[in-house]
Amino acid sequence: MVALREHAPTGPDWDPEHEQVGMDRHGLLPVINVTWRIKADASIRTLNGSEINIVEESTNQSVCVQFSYRIGQLLNPNDRRWTFSLEDVVVEPGYTYMVSIFNLPKPEIGDYTIRKQITIPGCGDKRIQKVQMCLENGSLWDPNMSVVIDKKPEMLSINVGFEATTYSERYQVSIQNSDFFYSKNVSKENRTSLNVTFEFDEWELSQCKMFIRIQPFFIRCKNHCWSPEKTIHYCPHHSQWRLILKTTLGLLVIGGCFVFLLWTTFHKDPLNTSSSAAKEPPEVFQLQERKRILIIYSLDHPLYKNIVLKLCAFLATKCGTEVVLDLLDSTRLGVLGSIQWLEWHKEKIESSSDKILILCSRGVQAKWRAMCGDKQVFLREDARSPVGDMLTPSLSLMVPHFIRSTSFKKYIVAYFEDVCSEEDIPSPFHVTVRYKLMKQFEEVYFRILDTEKHEPGKVKKIEGLSEDKYHQCPSSRALHDAIQAFRTYQQEHPHWFEDELLESSELEVEEDLDEICESLKTSTDLQTYCIHEPSCQSLEETRNWFYST
Repeated sequence: MVALREHAPTGPDWDPEHEQVGMDRHGLLPVINVTWRIKADASIRTLNGSEINIVEESTNQSVCVQFSYRIGQLLNPNDRRWTFSLEDVVVEPGYTYMVSIFNLPKPEIGDYTIRKQITIPGCGDKRIQKVQMCLENGSLWDPNMSVVIDKKPEMLSINVGFEATTYSERYQVSIQNSDFFYSKNVSKENRTSLNVTFEFDEWELSQCKMFIRIQPFFIRCKNHCWSPEKTIHYCPHHSQWRLILKTTLGLLVIGGCFVFLLWTTFHKDPLNTSSSAAKEPPEVFQLQERKRILIIYSLDHPLYKNIVLKLCAFLATKCGTEVVLDLLDSTRLGVLGSIQWLEWHKEKIESSSDKILILCSRGVQAKWRAMCGDKQVFLREDARSPVGDMLTPSLSLMVPHFIRSTSFKKYIVAYFEDVCSEEDIPSPFHVTVRYKLMKQFEEVYFRILDTEKHEPGKVKKIEGLSEDKYHQCPSSRALHDAIQAFRTYQQEHPHWFEDELLESSELEVEEDLDEICESLKTSTDLQTYCIHEPSCQSLEETRNWFYST
């Protein structure tokens, strides 16, 4: 709604109490109320309403609400300026929002919009700490931690007591200093107070300072909850002497190193300037434990599906990795359903050092754009698959978590360079490292192992994973051949992706054919899950959308 400048109303003003943060009427959600006033001037006769936009700055999710009204008098019946408010907009604790308001119609030239950045307080704020969301994050938990040290002959016993709370059934209590780390798990089991006892030999205490930490596992923050800590001091007599001895020895070692460096500086061979690190061959890394990885991908084409399956075989046989893939777990997926299956695996990965590998391709980018408002995408291979389109619910579940994560170490974003390109990577994943397969597969595998490839003075390598050697064993040769086969097909069929797209009528035919051919198997409904970025909509729709995302 746009009007000539002379026919448009002036902008609104903020009310003195223009923002109020609190709880909704049910006490379940944190909400914000925004209030503004209309200027008492002649332009009020051209006023048709106001529009308010609230944008969450980190994710760009937005609420847009229009108010329609016509006012004939400059002041309200109480002889005060007209005041309007938008109430009970659901917000997230600790997040920052940009609030903007302008009157309608907007001027064709100029900008009368008023803007305000509002940061919602965290769950520690008294105004919202009792909402259900904050209670499930432990906002009212007071651990009241107590520590009792009991010295026995040649032994030391440390008892840690604390108060349990409603929304955490499990706790991990740990004690540590620079020389040791011990932890114990304890369950609440309808108790209000818990105790954990640590016992160890006194000779283990080379340091006087120890740190005690209680890690709760609340139902909402899970592994990322606030953990109270306490520092205690206990110095056995021998520890003091040991500290003096260590300090003396440390000074002697530092002095010896300094003398050695001076000697090597003045006696260095001028003809040999290459570093010893450059001469040494890379250290061959030995695998220590079996890791698990969940693979997220799009069924772009039968040949691309073959690449994904061959990659799984390569990870399992050559790399010793446990692979989680929908096509290889269709029985459990059929029982749980797609969302529950994904959530189950996601929770297992969050509580461990395992990873999620996102393989980007043409289909991944197209489906992401469809989730953001573009034309819906139906692929022929999705219609044929017994598990249907698993990428869309995967993105719906994981992208909000990815965006809000303080660290992206759980997620590995990659694409097959020979058959895909960096343009196939959805915009949310541009903030992290994108790996090219198979050129950078060794780096990807070090990410899976949660190990740094480069360390001071040495470079680690894994035999047989470089780009020029990975295809020398049978399973990896099959992966190499699958990539080359799809690359050749793309060169011969430049419009291959468009050929894989189905119209809705074609989709129904494909589903009917599959139903006939797979009549003895369990059928899986093809579902499409959408994340909307709404423009103006009803307030009730907006509340539901804001809370669900």
